[in-house]
Amino acid sequence: MPRVKRGPKRKAYRQKTLARASGFFLTKSKLNRAAQEAVEKAQRYAYVGRRRKKRDFRSLWIVRIGAACRAADISYSKFISGLKKAGVELNRKILADLAASDDAAFTSLVATAKAALGQS
Repeated sequence: MPRVKRGPKRKAYRQKTLARASGFFLTKSKLNRAAQEAVEKAQRYAYVGRRRKKRDFRSLWIVRIGAACRAADISYSKFISGLKKAGVELNRKILADLAASDDAAFTSLVATAKAALGQS
């Protein structure tokens, strides 16, 4: 089998890996093998993190909506159920923003949810 030296492709591959590893600690930013392992692990964490971020934001929105609901004397679950029965299709991101910034609008949504549930 003939010897293959790869030439510029090997250098480009290593440069790309080391560029991605710049800022890593000690040999992880200087030696190719250590940098390659660190970059692969970092990419796995980044992949997981992009999915985790969606969960974290949804839970933050739910906490904000729940706090505003408690202030309006209704539970979070009854509020969401009432909005669904009333046909209000606002997502949790918008509801959380309304709860934090616009009290009047959120109060009217609470009234709508209570009316759909048959509460006073």
